[in-house]
This record gives sequence, structure tokens and C-alpha cells, in this order.
Amino acid sequence: MSEQGTHIVAAYDEEFQRLTKQITQMGALAETQLQAALQAVERRDEKLAAKVKDQDKQIDAIEREIDALVMRMLALRQPVANDLRFILATLRCSSEVERVGDYAKNMAKRATALSQMPVTPLTRGVARMGALVQAMLKDVMDAFLQGDVEKAVEVWESDEEVDSLYTSLFRELLTYMMEDPRHITPCTHLLFIAKNLERIGDHATNIAEIIHFQVEGEMLADRRPKADASNYTVMDPDDDDLGEDAEEDPGR
Repeated sequence: MSEQGTHIVAAYDEEFQRLTKQITQMGALAETQLQAALQAVERRDEKLAAKVKDQDKQIDAIEREIDALVMRMLALRQPVANDLRFILATLRCSSEVERVGDYAKNMAKRATALSQMPVTPLTRGVARMGALVQAMLKDVMDAFLQGDVEKAVEVWESDEEVDSLYTSLFRELLTYMMEDPRHITPCTHLLFIAKNLERIGDHATNIAEIIHFQVEGEMLADRRPKADASNYTVMDPDDDDLGEDAEEDPGR
């Protein structure tokens, strides 16, 4: 191989390493942001909530870096086969992770509002749901970096449990509000937080599907029906929470 050819290969390898480092950093930030948002809700911590909202800018910045690097690699390197699938999978994964950051930021906004209201015991239900979603996010990012299809499928299947918890919590919160009108405002914030968690679970599931396609070269068959809480939905938190920060999530 000529000296020029060696240089091109080395530069290509370096770009792959940089892309992997960026998506790793982005995933770690999203995991940290979600954990902090849940802690801000549980502890009624306004300062921590403010930190979560600020951290979202870092995630957005890394996504832009990934976009630029992917465009460069596609234009200059013309990757094929496994390389192309990895690059495109990373691009799609970064978009999903960015949405996770948006939802964590929205939870932090709700945590700030909740910190100024009477304590409601139903935050424990949110904490249980949050712990499951946290585990899903961590596992799916590990699966992405390891190319672990089996772990990705496990995450994909566990989303059904998140949907079930959301539906149960939704009903419980509505009952709580009907029993005492004073609970309406704090429980509404908790409803939005629960919906944000449910959507984060959806994005973790999307990443699992991306992993399956990247490794296996085919789509993950949708053999798991999506739990439907639409009969109980009285509002769409996307319209309220995401605003100018993101487009409306089409959901699953």
C-alpha cells in the first residue's frame, strides 16, 4: 500500500474512533441527565433540575458534531457494507438519544414546579417507572456499543412493562385527582413526567431496533403489541413540554 493509501486508511480509522467516542459520550450524558431528573423529582431539588436543563445543550452539541462527521464520512469515504450500516446506525441512534435528553429536560421543568407544591406520595410510582426506564437506556446503549443483539432484544421486549406501569400510574393519578381537587396540579405534573418516561422507553426501544438492523441487516419483527392507554389520555404532553425544542414525536 502506498504512503497516501496508508494515510487514508489511518484517517478513516480515526474518524470511526471519533464517531464511537461521540455516541458513547452522548449516551453517557443522557443517562446522567435522566438519573438527575428523577432525583430532582424525588428530592424536590430545584438546583439539580436547573443543572439538568443546562446539560441538554451538551447533548445537542454532540449530536451536531455527529451529524457533521457522518456527512463528511459519507461524502469522502463512501463506506459500504458493515461500515455503512454502523455509520447510519450511529446517526439514527444520536437522534434517539437527543430526544431522550429533551424528555429528561422536560422532567426537570416539572420537578421545579413540583418542588413548590405539597408532597404527593405518588412520586414513588414515578420512581419505580423511572428505574426501569433508566435500566433500559443503559442496557441499550451498552448493546449498541457492543453490537449485542440479544441484549437489544431484551430491551425491546421490556418496553411492554414500561407501558403497563404508565397505564397503571395514569389511572392512579386520575383517581387521586378526582378524590381531592387540591391534588390536580401536582398530579398533572406527575402525569407529564410519567409520559416523558414512557416516551424515553420508546426511544430506547427504537435504538434496540436500530441495533438489530445494524448487526443482522434486517428489521426486528414487531411481534410485541404496543400497550394502549389512549382511552385514558386527556392531554398530549408533547404539545406542552417540547415546544420549540423538538418536533412532535410520532411515538410508536
